[in-house]
Amino acid sequence: MVRRFLYRHQSRNDVISLLKSGFGAALAMGVIGFFGQLSDLPFLIAPFGASCVLLFSAPSSPLSQPMNVIGGHMVASALALALRTVLPPEWWAISLVVGLAIAVMALLRITHPPAGADPVVVFLADPGWSFLFVPILAGCMVMIGIATLVHMIPKRTIYPLVLQDVLQENSGDPKKPKR
Repeated sequence: MVRRFLYRHQSRNDVISLLKSGFGAALAMGVIGFFGQLSDLPFLIAPFGASCVLLFSAPSSPLSQPMNVIGGHMVASALALALRTVLPPEWWAISLVVGLAIAVMALLRITHPPAGADPVVVFLADPGWSFLFVPILAGCMVMIGIATLVHMIPKRTIYPLVLQDVLQENSGDPKKPKR
């Protein structure tokens, strides 16, 4: 029984992939932080660190795809900003909005787990509607752009996923090759 909880389900990665993951995440967070420094705006938020884990360590995951990253962060943040206008920054309101954000992301098929933390940021910092553009949209664009470039470095990783491959994989047709 205990072994089920201790088993590591991820396959081993080669050294190049490990280095690319760390390099990509550090570069993305560095660029976002640098933009914040230049503009005197709060670009760096904790959920972006978690987004980097998915973008650079699990680029083939549906949760790492651009629509999920941008859509998940935008929906969760917009929902939190709207509800923050009527709810207090209390633990129960934060938990309610986190749950609602997860349900809406799932409904829209744009689940991005790090975006589940955006309502916590919104309720604790009360940033205002500009938060949707800086840091959310701008930060997402930086992370996705850097992920696209970093995954082109040999050993190349396909990111974002090619729509044709996704359609073939979802069709269930055993004759179609899977990557």
